[in-house]
Amino acid sequence: MQVESTKALGNVLVTGGTGFIGSYLVKRLVEGGNRVRVLDNCVRRDVRRLGSYLDRIEYVEGDVVDSDRVLRVVEGIDTLFHLAFINGTENFYRFPEKVLGVGVKGALNTLDAALRCDVKRYIVTSSSEVYQQPTRVPTPEDERIVIPDIKNPRFSYSGAKIITELLALHYPAKSKLETVICRPHNVYGPDMGAAHVIPQMILRMKDLSRDFSIREIELPIQGTGEETRAFCYIHDAVGELIQCAVKGKNREIYHIGTEEEIAIRELAARLAQLLGIRISLKRSEGPLGGTTRRCPSIAKIRDLGFEPEWSLTDGLKETVAWYLRAEFKLQDERRETTG
Repeated sequence: MQVESTKALGNVLVTGGTGFIGSYLVKRLVEGGNRVRVLDNCVRRDVRRLGSYLDRIEYVEGDVVDSDRVLRVVEGIDTLFHLAFINGTENFYRFPEKVLGVGVKGALNTLDAALRCDVKRYIVTSSSEVYQQPTRVPTPEDERIVIPDIKNPRFSYSGAKIITELLALHYPAKSKLETVICRPHNVYGPDMGAAHVIPQMILRMKDLSRDFSIREIELPIQGTGEETRAFCYIHDAVGELIQCAVKGKNREIYHIGTEEEIAIRELAARLAQLLGIRISLKRSEGPLGGTTRRCPSIAKIRDLGFEPEWSLTDGLKETVAWYLRAEFKLQDERRETTG
């Protein structure tokens, strides 16, 4: 893996810098010698993710929907990473108005501030959700994007991401601001929260096996188990983000991910093996609007000189180990997230 030096990025702002991807990105930028500023409302109290790095950055508590706050925090910035968003499938159904509000206002406010403060580069994270059910797998960046049912609140997230992409591409088109769109695909790793498939499976297996005292369990899953994803370990994802920021072309779109596609049933089997238990799957109907297959083509980011380094096997080992150590804390977080 060849990751470009971050020095060329100058002074950096990361919105959503206490989030899962954002916190890893902030640490990598600090280690690269950049002056880093973070804007986050920290509604989930995840500032702990930055740990000792808090003493090495400028942390500003605030919301991307507050245009005045955003403008003040963007002053003096060379490169802006805009990651702040509301994610989590359950949240798309519970409060789509907030998902859309933060998504669209956040994009407009950060772009307006970037234009007024002469920011050089604007890097925004979109999502693989914009494809819904892709017509080609591995999926290239020129795949069509779609909202299949505008009345389904699930698509508040992908809809806001599509609007964000349109704004990033066309809103500053007559300016000197360079923009790059990154579409992450199923990024995972230690400390990603509890509302995603990998930590959910780990915690459910631990709960159902009563701390592994029961060696054979039935694991409930949504869907058939034949659905596929290509999971990208967090260190590779951050490396790809930085590669896009340094070498990505203006007004271009790049996938953040790997091409190691795996069925969910196989993912469950690998996790069970790491945990030392045997499982059978209890299948149920998948969520409306779910995607049966997802795997990106990463040819474009390979052309920038990046090659993923972490295999799924190695990434899962690190992730399982972290979640077993932090299990009690994450049980509390899971209750908060699901209400």
